Amino acid sequence: MPYAKNVRLVGYHDLRDKPGFKLGMQTVSDRWYLYVAHLWEPGWSILDVTYPAAPELARFIEGPPNTWTIQLQVADGKLITGLERIAPNWGGDPNGPPHQEGFYIWDVSEPTEPRKLGHWRGGGDGCHRNYYDGGRYVHASAHLPGFNKRQYVCVDIDDPENPKTVGQWWFPGQHTAGGERFPEEDAHKHIQLHGGAYVEGQYAYCPWEGAGVVILDVSDVTAPKLAGHLSVDPPFSNMIPTHTVLPLPDRQLAVINGESIKERCDEPLVMAGIIDVSNVSQPRLISIFPLPEPAEDFHRKGGRFGPHNQHQPQHQACLQPSGNYIFMTYFNAGLQVFDISNPLRPEIAGYYIPDNPTRRLGLLPRDLVHQAEDVIVDARGYIYMTEKNSGIYVMEFTPPR
Repeated sequence: MPYAKNVRLVGYHDLRDKPGFKLGMQTVSDRWYLYVAHLWEPGWSILDVTYPAAPELARFIEGPPNTWTIQLQVADGKLITGLERIAPNWGGDPNGPPHQEGFYIWDVSEPTEPRKLGHWRGGGDGCHRNYYDGGRYVHASAHLPGFNKRQYVCVDIDDPENPKTVGQWWFPGQHTAGGERFPEEDAHKHIQLHGGAYVEGQYAYCPWEGAGVVILDVSDVTAPKLAGHLSVDPPFSNMIPTHTVLPLPDRQLAVINGESIKERCDEPLVMAGIIDVSNVSQPRLISIFPLPEPAEDFHRKGGRFGPHNQHQPQHQACLQPSGNYIFMTYFNAGLQVFDISNPLRPEIAGYYIPDNPTRRLGLLPRDLVHQAEDVIVDARGYIYMTEKNSGIYVMEFTPPR
């Protein structure tokens, strides 16, 4: 039986045995459409979730072979789908066709009939996470030739058939072609933009993995400049100590988290917490989220245990705005809901942990256990969650009294 508190399952779709990863949404003519990027098979699915208890698969779009297609964004009737080299041990054929990289731009004004408009190419390994909330600019986490791993790249898609790079920023040490190197004490760190860069006003809040939180002033997207920086390693020294930064502008706060990577908890503690960004030049950590309970059970369960993705509204009217509750996937601890009404003392307000999958549809995890991946919450309050070896879970959260 699922393990749940204040969250109930409303609906489910098996995605025809194609597990999903990142999610996006739009509404057209009073209908609700969920866009799903796939993990183990290149491509994207479109579900009609107007009736959340009975999601309907409207379309599967085949992606380019030998390519990760795990991330997408939907806004202003456009769909942005990331393309990148598949990471080692995650599938892919080294002797197969070359991977695609960058991102595709689609017209989804007809929501179930996407029309590809263009393809931006960075020339490197591709984009892992992007941010697009409408308009002419995509804020990409992209690898470019001559650089060590991914950086911030702003791409103008006003002419989607001819997208062009208009701005970029990298962490000092990444520009290897320019002779840059990281200091010896940082050589072990994964220093790159995990993404996406969440844009709020003039600032882009960037999770720069081992470098921590980077806040860029993007008031001039052609010349981004550093506005603030918070290092979290040490003490949080896992492989990806900074995975997501979600600004809460009305409260001058941001919710940050790392990503659990090693299975069976073979890594240092992976943190989720809150930073004060009232002075963007001096962001400071003010609290850490409690671990799901009972934590020792999740340590023994197998697979990964720790934070991964947060619900991000990204200024979309069809998505629930951020408030006192943070919705976060926690791998083998499923969906966790945190109450941050008191940002100095976050509390667990609810959770939903499905049963373990019964069939292996992908290479990982080594132990066939539940591994929650991404989550979004629509403006009606319905929660959508993907999982590594199963389909889409649709849930509702009832706040405790």
